[in-house]
Amino acid sequence: MRIGFTTSLPVEVIFAAGHTPVDLNNVFINTHPSKLVKNAELFGFPRNICAWIKGMYAAIKEQKIDMVIGIVQGDCSNTHSLMSILQDEGVAVLPFSYPWDRDAATLEKEIIRFEKYFGVSRKQTNSIKLQLDKIREKLILLDKMTYQTNQVTSAENHTWLVNSTDFNGDFSVYESDLDRFLELAGRRESSQSAVRLGFVGVPPIIENIYSFIEENSARVVYNEVQRQFSMYYLERDIVAQYLRFTYPYDIFTRIEDIRLAIVERKIDGLICYTQSFCHRQLDFISLKKHIDIPMIQIEGDQPSRIDSRTKLRIESFIEMLHG
Repeated sequence: MRIGFTTSLPVEVIFAAGHTPVDLNNVFINTHPSKLVKNAELFGFPRNICAWIKGMYAAIKEQKIDMVIGIVQGDCSNTHSLMSILQDEGVAVLPFSYPWDRDAATLEKEIIRFEKYFGVSRKQTNSIKLQLDKIREKLILLDKMTYQTNQVTSAENHTWLVNSTDFNGDFSVYESDLDRFLELAGRRESSQSAVRLGFVGVPPIIENIYSFIEENSARVVYNEVQRQFSMYYLERDIVAQYLRFTYPYDIFTRIEDIRLAIVERKIDGLICYTQSFCHRQLDFISLKKHIDIPMIQIEGDQPSRIDSRTKLRIESFIEMLHG
């Protein structure tokens, strides 16, 4: 079966069960996103609902998705209603929850429930995890080639890391493609950029934001959430791995990770990206309070290229950092 999901989850279980995991966010943004959003609005989704929710719904309708796993705790609150709509339309749905308090015993029970549903043992899950961790080691190398040698561009870093949520449905093919890319990137000359930026928040819906940043003599050397999706910690235990995954938990764990990256990667400023109508916009309050390097908050709404106002704000921010 093709198993869709609304944000990163223990994908090892789906692979172990012999199914194909499909990150619905990636399907949405990599097909014809504007059309998918419009289709959802024609169905009745309101204008002031996050474009990602609308895009995922339309993608499920358009693609052959046999089941949808919704992360009902630790992600978007709109997922609850999305699951209800899908269930009412006859789509098989399954909830998955991250514990709000990051309790290991609670997460262990949730992963066991997940495994039992798909008829998978922990031994089978761990067997797949070992294979995926070998790929994740290569993604760590790719990330280092982004912030140490600049042989990997900001956009390439974003794409490879964000696609590690489902490994494009086939981790063997993903690994082969990654090996070829790393070999190609390794032949590039090493370089340095004057302004080093961190990109924090959910992956952007603005398609050319990274190339625009690089056109202005700056580089994103840290993609916070995308890096988290790659599960770079390489914890031996799967419960420990998804406890260290900062995205579904409190902002303070994320702040700790961001602070470490600022020092390690010599980051000059942060671009804090938020999605329109998303509760995560409130995170910027805590980020400003607890992180003491320059930062700018930008917002994306519909899938599109970067608009003139956002261009001007980013240009001004980079110019200030150059100064």
